[in-house]
Amino acid sequence: MKALILAGGFATRLRPLSCTRPKILFPVLNKPIVEWIMERLSKNDIEEVIFAINNQTACHLKQVKIPNYGMKIAYSYDPPKKPLGTGGAIKRAEKFLSDSDFLVVNGDIFADIDYSKIIEMHMEKRAVATIALHKAKDPSRYGVAELAENGRVEFFVEKPSTWHSSSSLINAGIYVLNPKIFSYIPRGRKVSLEREIFPILVKERTLYGHPFEGLWTDIGKIDDYLEVNKVLLEMFHKKTEGTFKGEGKTAPPAVCGDDTFVGRESVVGPYAVLGRKVRVGTNVQIRNSVIFDGVSIGDSSVISGAVIGENAVIGKGVRINENCVIGDYAVIGDKVKLAKGVIVCPAKEIFEDITTPKCIF
Repeated sequence: MKALILAGGFATRLRPLSCTRPKILFPVLNKPIVEWIMERLSKNDIEEVIFAINNQTACHLKQVKIPNYGMKIAYSYDPPKKPLGTGGAIKRAEKFLSDSDFLVVNGDIFADIDYSKIIEMHMEKRAVATIALHKAKDPSRYGVAELAENGRVEFFVEKPSTWHSSSSLINAGIYVLNPKIFSYIPRGRKVSLEREIFPILVKERTLYGHPFEGLWTDIGKIDDYLEVNKVLLEMFHKKTEGTFKGEGKTAPPAVCGDDTFVGRESVVGPYAVLGRKVRVGTNVQIRNSVIFDGVSIGDSSVISGAVIGENAVIGKGVRINENCVIGDYAVIGDKVKLAKGVIVCPAKEIFEDITTPKCIF
């Protein structure tokens, strides 16, 4: 079977970090989320993967070597500056997928799912489409489905304003589709599979749902991104990873990438992920945070509940609070304090306190 990875979105809710990388390359425990997806696909006997991507994503993928795990790789490109949505991207890739049923995975989803089970159900039901379904605390952010006893979807609505019922399950962003799906999708325009196509299939009684349990999250927002790293730290109980230099300490769970240095009296963790070639000075505290590759953090700084982009420079005595996001190559000067929720765009230099939540362009 083939799999299509949808990776053409612009990840606006993850800015400024998504200004300099596509969502599929966001590191989760120091491994791009697309690698987690590819690894799981290979373990479920997928032989070929097609990436549905835009020009921005294509440029980044050329610079980053993603292991293919023994699978054949192909690319389907969105038109320049013309997002196609889920349905349009699937239609665009029709030439790769028209010969048999295929799997579709959203590239910003982290899911502990056995793909073979949803594929098996899809084949048994001879469905046009089968959706992976999961429970969520806030279903209003997602598509909501309700099932009949035989697994057929009786009700589906995208991002409802209120919870429909206690039995509602959310669309987990993973589908198995029959090539018949292409006859439902108009060519050459943006199409939402969830808003335009699934309701038709519900009426025709050809849409099925596969509920699954276990870890599931998207990384559509910074909170979600921090949470998936936190949950995986708990699952794997890792203390250190790769080469850890210096006299500092970790307060598990915490992960440090290769060639990272932590100075004396500094504490990394709990719930901290440091990338590769990070330099941490003395008497630094980092907790509940993700630090990308190449970041430099000066003496006596405190980072709590934040994400720091690649190659950023954090000065001495800096305080960075919860929900702060620092873009790649940004500079935060000595003794600067950033209030909760401050966002700093890439390469921006900050040399004075920011006392209210705001985005610094």
